[in-house]
Amino acid sequence: MYKYTEVADNKYVLSLDNHVEICTALKAFCIEKEIYAGSITGLGAINQATFRFLDPAIKQYVDKTFEEQMEITNLTGNISQSPDNPVDPYLHIHITASRRDYSCIGGHLLSARVNGACELLVEDFADSHAIGRRFDEETGLNLYQF
Repeated sequence: MYKYTEVADNKYVLSLDNHVEICTALKAFCIEKEIYAGSITGLGAINQATFRFLDPAIKQYVDKTFEEQMEITNLTGNISQSPDNPVDPYLHIHITASRRDYSCIGGHLLSARVNGACELLVEDFADSHAIGRRFDEETGLNLYQF
């Protein structure tokens, strides 16, 4: 699913295998390394992605799936603890992807399938306390809980 190396204390470079789903691989890596607070950055290529957009008027996400070859021009996210299960990593990832015509699309990443390569940097905030989440009624979001 992935290969990795630790490049500095609590910093990992990951190379995801071709055709794997990005969030599934990242979550598996976080479970393996017991990462419950951290950050993620990356780039790569995908041929399928489902993005989410929050409609604040109704406090619900609208999902849209794209089935085409795209370059990940930016993948940025954070890792915290799930509000439902503290030993379950909660990934909050946003992505921008470039299409064949050089236009870009993006949003909250629900899922994406690697088609080519995906290279990520994961930083584990191991020396800090785990960061939790709580549901916020006003926004309809799972916000940080300190």
